[in-house]
Amino acid sequence: MAKREIDITKLKETVVLKNMTLEGLAYNLGMSRSTLYRKLRRGHSGLTLKDVADIAKALDLSSYQMSVIFGGSYVPRV
Repeated sequence: MAKREIDITKLKETVVLKNMTLEGLAYNLGMSRSTLYRKLRRGHSGLTLKDVADIAKALDLSSYQMSVIFGGSYVPRV
């Protein structure tokens, strides 16, 4: 089964809806903006589970929002 790519457009939309910037998100995650962009461009191979959890926490994402942005591979099954 092929891995879904991260929906960067949806992530950016969510960041804007939360009155943030990607630079602000990167700061909250303790990394530079360029590091965040690099990890996002690499998709699933660039992000760790901790990165995804930290992004979800910083943006207060629901499980549904996580599945839309990151695909099912990072969303905990209930």
